Amino acid sequence: MRRYKPSEEVDFVIIGSGAAGGVLAKELSVAGFSVVVLEQGLYRTNGDFTHDEWDVFFQNEMTNHPSWNDPQTFRHSMDDEASVAPSLPPAIYARTVGGSSVHFSANFWRFRPIDFKEKSLLGDIPGTGFDDWPLTYEELEPYYTKVDWQIGVSGAVGPFDPPRSKPYPMPPLPIKSSGVILEKGARALGLHPQPAPLAILSQPFNGRAPCMHCGFCMAFGCEVGAKSSTLVSMIPLAEATGNCEIRPLSTVNRISTDKNGRVDKVVYMDASGTEHAQRAKAVIVSANGAETPRLLLMSESAAHPDGLANGSGLVGKYLMGNAHSETAAWFDQPLNDYKSVQASRIVHDFYESDPDRGFYGGGGIDARSLLDATPIMHAFLGTPPDIPTWGAEFKQFVEHSFTRKMTLLGSATSLPLETNNISLDPEVKDDKGRPALRITYRDHDDDLAIASFLQDRSAEILEAAGAERIWKKDVVPTTLLAHLLGTCRMGDDPQRSVVDRYHRSHEVPNLFVCDGSNFVTSGRGQPTMTIQALAFRAAEHIGRQARAGEI
Repeated sequence: MRRYKPSEEVDFVIIGSGAAGGVLAKELSVAGFSVVVLEQGLYRTNGDFTHDEWDVFFQNEMTNHPSWNDPQTFRHSMDDEASVAPSLPPAIYARTVGGSSVHFSANFWRFRPIDFKEKSLLGDIPGTGFDDWPLTYEELEPYYTKVDWQIGVSGAVGPFDPPRSKPYPMPPLPIKSSGVILEKGARALGLHPQPAPLAILSQPFNGRAPCMHCGFCMAFGCEVGAKSSTLVSMIPLAEATGNCEIRPLSTVNRISTDKNGRVDKVVYMDASGTEHAQRAKAVIVSANGAETPRLLLMSESAAHPDGLANGSGLVGKYLMGNAHSETAAWFDQPLNDYKSVQASRIVHDFYESDPDRGFYGGGGIDARSLLDATPIMHAFLGTPPDIPTWGAEFKQFVEHSFTRKMTLLGSATSLPLETNNISLDPEVKDDKGRPALRITYRDHDDDLAIASFLQDRSAEILEAAGAERIWKKDVVPTTLLAHLLGTCRMGDDPQRSVVDRYHRSHEVPNLFVCDGSNFVTSGRGQPTMTIQALAFRAAEHIGRQARAGEI
């Protein structure tokens, strides 16, 4: 791997190595540009990943290592006092090379044409930042196809899928018990189940091994590299060019600008706490929808008193997290659903918003084992509310239900609200002296309504499939966000967006932002494929502008 000195001016510094950052690093380094990627987490490899539930779930080893002190604060309203979360951080993301593409469940849906132009079709929703995207599905489709074939996606075309220019590169993963049950119940109700598209290999692909069906996908790294994270699909190609350096354990403090208002350096601390400043011709921030606005707000200066690229005042605003609902059931025969990938079948009959429902929103339903696919988490999360959490009855339940339980997960829309935001906590700091992330978030009533709607449909499917018992997890305002979207939205109007349609800051010509923060609307619960399609598109345009001397 190439090594650059901080004093050496590189073409691009990319902050973050996840779904977007990994793609950008590969594309720009292959194009011949010199690239330094700053990643705050460890550089783990496949051999470092384990099935240790205690480390992953209770020690937050992938998301906030026990040796790190980076607290987050949360409140439902800007009138409330934010407090530090006692266990799980409210914004959940992996800190590792490859980012959250390493530990996500790899459900991989494309957006549809409707997702990019909902305001034009449905009209305004008062009190929200509901708007059209500055691009269309048709513009993004070639880059979705790039994701399929370069990242590695398995699947089969379903009845409601948007148009595509090429087929999937691999067939879908084998169907699981929960998928069979979803199919049975859905078809009995006249619905249209289909194979779940997954960023997991169903057969050897690009020199990588296929899935071995261990069942440790969600929240875990893949020790065989079958999950198509940027760690295994993009980063090796970037490093192989000799143009790209991945610099782990590098925590960025601020982005500095010169007297002309252009970005000139990225200031960061290494693992020992020593501060460095990497010189760059241009900077791309791909740190996720929480860390990206945090960094821009921390990079305030005399020229940018409200934060870098924040002339619109929208950096950190319009945070969206996707509404979700859970409906669980057990059956009289063992399902053994803890094996293999999370989801093998989905239902997209309710994807689009329907005015007859009386509220905005749509989404999909998939059948999965969820977090309680592992024994410890099943004991903590898998019990219905009327089952004791200790004692003989509890033990009997766990023994009986572990192999017989499954969940239908509803994944839905979230409306963009300016009051839902990422800001800097004025009091709480991390162990590096940076202001803590402060998350202000409360689901819009329509978000909760569509989550409940999908939950009711899920219960109907499970009943039609012959479930022995069905129970629902309460749909309440969330305090945990795994999808971090919308906080640096893209648009053509500098007063109503942070970056333009090519991810370039409206104010700083050599600063780009490309990650989930650019979303204008939330989509239907699975954003990663769209994040990566945007990254492939952004890399193409950024590279063209750089070669033309326009940056």
